[in-house]
Amino acid sequence: MRPVPPCSPGWVRRVADAVERVARIAEVIPRDPTSNSYSLVIGDAAVILDDAHEGDSIAVNGVCLTVTRFDLHQHGGCFQVDVAPETLLRTNLGQLHVGDRVNCERAMAPTTRFGGHMVQGHVDTVATLQSVVPNESALTLTLRLVYEPPRAGEATLPLPSTLAPYLIPKGYVTLDGTSLTLVDVSPPTGGALGEQDSTPVAETVEFTVMLIPHTQEHIALPSRPVGARVNVEFDMVGKYVYRSLVGELRRLDSNGPGLTTAMLERMVGRALS
Repeated sequence: MRPVPPCSPGWVRRVADAVERVARIAEVIPRDPTSNSYSLVIGDAAVILDDAHEGDSIAVNGVCLTVTRFDLHQHGGCFQVDVAPETLLRTNLGQLHVGDRVNCERAMAPTTRFGGHMVQGHVDTVATLQSVVPNESALTLTLRLVYEPPRAGEATLPLPSTLAPYLIPKGYVTLDGTSLTLVDVSPPTGGALGEQDSTPVAETVEFTVMLIPHTQEHIALPSRPVGARVNVEFDMVGKYVYRSLVGELRRLDSNGPGLTTAMLERMVGRALS
């Protein structure tokens, strides 16, 4: 699985439950019709452009993008970013239209209080919003990772079954750039939290999150209709640990059967060191 194309180096940020600015798409500019690439002009963004420079990184719906132009007065303060075909494949940015609301946030400053988990802005996949259920003053959202059957010679999203290990109850997930706590997740073997459809059970990976009133007021996600696609980035630490553990298990298996407690402790220690 390839990540979203990199932007400016060193882009890392932290989020608690909200983003810096809910801005709007002011223009969608085709760049090259033969390669399906576009530029987006994001308006109503003056409050996050006071220290802007060309080449800076700003996350749009959780996707790290490079600022190619900015104007403090046009469209209520705007910046322009290029969106490559790979980014359009892996994210929901290709479905945006003029007037749509988007979450925006700058890279983390070294003096900023750390209020969430580390977010890279490299989206792993997209999920479909299955339901939005009021829970007193909060909203409970159920989402399902998008399943695309593999097609020979064509790039598709990663299979949900390969991403399921990164979803754990009370763990982190980033949706359109907003760090949220997972409430419930599908079993490790897959399965719907509600009604199962024709998607293979192993590729049915669902999870729920809850939005408190403050979060509802400061992000664009509550305005998304059921069926909309949402960008998903999993916890970076979880991805590193899982990959390390899988590699160590395969190495131990190649040396013969018999995984002892000491070997398991050493394996976990190496993954977390």
